[in-house]
Amino acid sequence: MNVAVIGNGGREHALCWKLAQSAKLSKLYCIPGNPGTAKHAENVAIDPMDFRKVVDWCKKNDIGLVVVGPEDPLAGGIVDALKKAGIRAFGPNQEAAQLEADKWFAKELMRQQAVPTAEAKSFTNYRIALEHVEARSPPFVIKAAGLAKGKGVTVAFRTEDAVTAINQIMKDKVFGDAGARVVIEEMLTGPEVSVLALVSGNSIYIMPPCQDHKPVDDGNTGAMTGGMGAFCPTPTLTPALMSQVERDVFIPILDGLRRDGVDYRGVLYAGLMLTHSGPRVLEFNVRFGDPETQPLMMRLKSDLLDVLNAVVDGKLDEANIEWDPRPALCVVATSKGYPGKYVSSVEIHGLEGVNDPDIQIFHSGTKRFGASTQTNGGRVLAVTAIGSTMEAARAKAYAAIGKIEFEGMHFRKDIGRVGEK
Repeated sequence: MNVAVIGNGGREHALCWKLAQSAKLSKLYCIPGNPGTAKHAENVAIDPMDFRKVVDWCKKNDIGLVVVGPEDPLAGGIVDALKKAGIRAFGPNQEAAQLEADKWFAKELMRQQAVPTAEAKSFTNYRIALEHVEARSPPFVIKAAGLAKGKGVTVAFRTEDAVTAINQIMKDKVFGDAGARVVIEEMLTGPEVSVLALVSGNSIYIMPPCQDHKPVDDGNTGAMTGGMGAFCPTPTLTPALMSQVERDVFIPILDGLRRDGVDYRGVLYAGLMLTHSGPRVLEFNVRFGDPETQPLMMRLKSDLLDVLNAVVDGKLDEANIEWDPRPALCVVATSKGYPGKYVSSVEIHGLEGVNDPDIQIFHSGTKRFGASTQTNGGRVLAVTAIGSTMEAARAKAYAAIGKIEFEGMHFRKDIGRVGEK
C-alpha cells in the first residue's frame, strides 16, 4: 500500500519513522515533510492546504491511505475532500474537527454531554470581554477560540495580565482570525495529563497516558508553548482514573457527536487537569499530539499501518495493539525567543553523533541548506528515548540532546520530573 503523511513537524517524522517499519508498506510519502521525514519517506513539495493539488497528486500516485498530522488541514476539511475523491484518510472530517478548531463549540458540547470542564464564557466583543475580567477577581485563563498552534492560552494571575492578553488576541490580532472570539475560563489546578484515544465509529481504544510540559522554562514557568517535552506512561493517571476518563469524557463526547450524525474516525486527544474534584477537560485536539506522539511511537510494538487501517475501516475492535512496557521520554529543543519571535536558518551541529536504537532525533522545524541542516521553526528537534525505567529514558534523552548544538538552542532541564510538574 502506498501511504502519504500530511505535515512537516516532529509528529509527522515520528509517524513516518513508525510507518516505514511496516511490512505492508509499498511506498511512503510525506507532504511536504522535512529533513527528518526524508530519511524514511519521499518528501513532496505541495502545500497541505491546497486540497485540490493534494487530491490530484494522491490519485496519480495510487495512494491507499492518507494520514493527516496537523490540525489546520483537518479543520479546513481535507478528509472531506479526500473522501469525496474516493481516497481513504485517517482523521476526522471538518464537522468533527470543530472540537479543536472552535474552543467554544467544544465547551458547548461538553456542557450538553455533562463532561467535566472549567466554567467559561465567550466573547466576540472586545469591550465586553474587558468588562468581564475587570468586574471579577483573578486568576483567569484567556484563550483564543480558534487554532493558535498551542500558543493562544494565557494564565493571568493579575487583572492587568488578563487585559493585556485580551488586547493581544482581540485587538492586536496576534493569532489572526483565531482571536475573533475569546474564551475566558476559571483556572483549574492540579497535574496536567494527555490522554489520546483511537476512535472508529462506536469503538474506542485508549492509548497509554502521557504527560506534556507546556511552559517554556524549567519549573513550569514562562510562556505557554506547543510543548517542550513529554513522557509516557505517566503514573499520575491510575487505572481507576483512566476508567473514569473513558466513562466521563470520551464516551459522552463521542455519543454527542454521533447524535449529531458525526462518524468520528481518527485520534481524539483530551488535555486534562487532575483536580481535587476529579479530571477536568482543558481542551480537545482531533489529531495525534506533538510531542506526545514521539514517545508513543517509540513504545508502540504493533504495525502502525495495520492500526490506522483498522480505524479507517471500522475494525478497531479487531486490532491487536501492543506496547513496549518500557517508558519513553521526549525533550524538545527550541530556537532562541520561542514562543515569541525567533531566528531561523541557524546551522545545527551534532545530529550524527547519536547512534543508539533506543534514541531517535525527530525533526520538528528543520531544513536543508546545501550540506547542512538548519533551524526552520520555533520547535526544532524532539529528542526521544526509551529505557528500562523513566529515569533511564530521561538520562538517555538528555545525554543525546547534550551532543546537539545550535546558536540560541533552548530546552527544559526538568522533563519527566513528575514531582516538579
